[in-house]
Amino acid sequence: MPTSGPQTAAGIARECIARGADLIVVAGGDGTINEVVNGMAHSDIPIGVLPGGTANVLAVELGLGCKLEPAAQTLAQSVPERISLGLLRTASQEPRYFALMTGAGLDAHIVYNVSARLKSAMGKAAYWVGGIIHGMRILPEFTAEVNGREYRASFALVTRVRNYGGDLEIARRISLLDDDFEVVLFQGVNPLRYMKYLAAVMLGTAERLKGVTVLRAECVKFLLPEDRRIYVQIDGEFAGPLPATVEIVPHALTLLVPPAFAKTRAPAVSAWTTSPTR
Repeated sequence: MPTSGPQTAAGIARECIARGADLIVVAGGDGTINEVVNGMAHSDIPIGVLPGGTANVLAVELGLGCKLEPAAQTLAQSVPERISLGLLRTASQEPRYFALMTGAGLDAHIVYNVSARLKSAMGKAAYWVGGIIHGMRILPEFTAEVNGREYRASFALVTRVRNYGGDLEIARRISLLDDDFEVVLFQGVNPLRYMKYLAAVMLGTAERLKGVTVLRAECVKFLLPEDRRIYVQIDGEFAGPLPATVEIVPHALTLLVPPAFAKTRAPAVSAWTTSPTR
């Protein structure tokens, strides 16, 4: 069933469920998958994904790759896993679920300013072009409230996956099978600082840098400075301005995952075991 345009896939998914579908497979990019997820949240019907669109972070995260036919063969052997979703609330839009990530600040400004024509012509490269352009400007900071503490940041990533944009790993210890977020905060208004951040991300050493904070949380609040307009993105799509709240919704979606991925689920922690404090 082809989508007829943006914001139509959620309705198609709901219609399929109402008509008795016992499986929904979506072939598309992360934006299309996000729409389908919003039409399927809290249902028991499993969703399977096939790579398509500008990027498909979810397919890469699951180890399905970027080619349709091998991914379809893997999908046929996949198993259902109940996973948690993120939920983004803003003052300007309806609450939206997400399977992957939400970002505030720098990356959301890039998403907001990348034109559909450039995205269609250049694919993922359009975001790198946007990043270079915005990387030469002073970056406004905002406040992120995490676990009862406030942090200053010009870019905040609240994520359920390690893969970012199909090319990088910013968060390194999170899994779709976890029931919380990994939160990565980058501080600083000087754009040159982000060259150092990018190099550290590529080397896997970002959390060692001054100005980078890595946390685990189930809820994050983004507070808006009075004199600035800061944006937020969700699964690579523009989601409006701050302020915003991001929260975890436990066990909200049944996702088909390869058997090898399912085996990475951590065993339940015994009541008498305490986790080390970060």
